[in-house]
Amino acid sequence: MTAATATSSELLSVVASRELAGKRTAFAGIGLPTLAASLAHLTVAPGLEIVYESGVCGAHPSHLPETIADAVLITGAEAVLSMATLFGSVLQGGHIDVGFLGAAQIDRHGNLNSSVIGDWDKPKVRLPGSGGAMEVMANSREVFVVMRRHDPRSFMAELDFCTSPGPDRALADGITPLGAGVTRVITDLGILARAGAGEDLRLVAVHPGVTVDRVRAATGWDLQAADEVTTIEPPTAAELRLLREDVDPGRVYLR
Repeated sequence: MTAATATSSELLSVVASRELAGKRTAFAGIGLPTLAASLAHLTVAPGLEIVYESGVCGAHPSHLPETIADAVLITGAEAVLSMATLFGSVLQGGHIDVGFLGAAQIDRHGNLNSSVIGDWDKPKVRLPGSGGAMEVMANSREVFVVMRRHDPRSFMAELDFCTSPGPDRALADGITPLGAGVTRVITDLGILARAGAGEDLRLVAVHPGVTVDRVRAATGWDLQAADEVTTIEPPTAAELRLLREDVDPGRVYLR
């Protein structure tokens, strides 16, 4: 098993899992974040506590949940909290190291759109909206975003709508968020990163065979690159085996 045989879901999950090395708590959504957090728990972050939006903390499911409210999350969990306690005490209390978020669009500052594509009054596509994403963005120490598609329609100079504002936009409105906002964006082309407010996302790593120019052409703003752009190590046979045989043998999310 090599990177050549890894699917897009496997590639993104492996790379995202490595970014969780040394982290203590992760607020994970269903899908790729669950795959990444579960793999990290078996590899680079054995002490990682996974928290779900349904209030489950320290989940140890026998198999992957199909929804955020899947009862399998509760069995063996360290705690099940009310929504008020989860958001009011855990998130707002600053107890989440990494929040995982997804989005249809992202800009250079890590602001996210998961509401509409096109005009608000007459959108081309209406999306699910925020859910708890605004709380995750504002209160996690940092946020990782996993994007399946890296193109100018997703990586935009100007969002069609800002669902989840990062710290730059919050600070401009006189609000001081707890966390640094989006610090990592993992895509099928590479990794974009920034330290926090006041910085643009910049290219820091690419997958084998991907050039800096290709990533710039796929980004809707003038993407800057780090002085040294590294090449990401392909998924190892051991990582792929764990994903396929231990994390998601039923192919709930791997595709």
